[in-house]
Amino acid sequence: MFHYTVETTMSIQDAASVLEDVLKEQKFGVLWQFNVKEKLQEKGLEFNEDYLILEVCNPQEAKEVLSINKRIGYFLPCKIVLYREGGVTKIGMPKPTEFIKLIEDERLHNKAKEIEQRLMACLEKSANVMQ
Repeated sequence: MFHYTVETTMSIQDAASVLEDVLKEQKFGVLWQFNVKEKLQEKGLEFNEDYLILEVCNPQEAKEVLSINKRIGYFLPCKIVLYREGGVTKIGMPKPTEFIKLIEDERLHNKAKEIEQRLMACLEKSANVMQ
């Protein structure tokens, strides 16, 4: 599966706030929070579901992987999405190890796996804070 998703009973905004704090512990910062609902409504489009896309980055890790292969920039920064489905908030991300397969550079596999595991742990910790 190309993605990893966890569930929480928190609202999207509460989950995003907790996630941001947990990401900081791993030296990842939220560069941008894109509120899809607000942006689409601003453009006159009907979209009534809360949906956030966070772009997150760890500068040290980004520098390291870009120094190995500049094409990794096609997949930076990492994205994490938050949305409601079935009465729960879902927090998910595409797996970095899947993106690395597209670049076909084995030098990046271990680093992608490490970053993926750290981000997955952040998602899990965030989802379980208030459960």
